[in-house]
Amino acid sequence: MTTESPRWFKSSYSGNGGDCVEAATNLVATHGTVPVRDSKNPGGPVLDLPATAFAAFIDAVKPSAVFG
Repeated sequence: MTTESPRWFKSSYSGNGGDCVEAATNLVATHGTVPVRDSKNPGGPVLDLPATAFAAFIDAVKPSAVFG
C-alpha cells in the first residue's frame, strides 16, 4: 500500500472567485482514481472518481466539445 498524497490543483481557467473544484491526477497510476474536492473546503469530503470517468467528464466539458 502506498502513502502517496494527492497533489491538488485547480484549472488554469479558474479565476479568484473561490468557486473552484480541485483534482489530484497524480494518483491515477497507483490508485486508478482522481480525487476531487471543493477548494473552499479542503478538509471536507473527497470524491474519488475512476480515472476513466474523470477523463470522460473532462472530454465532455472541454470548450470544443461544448461549443465546437
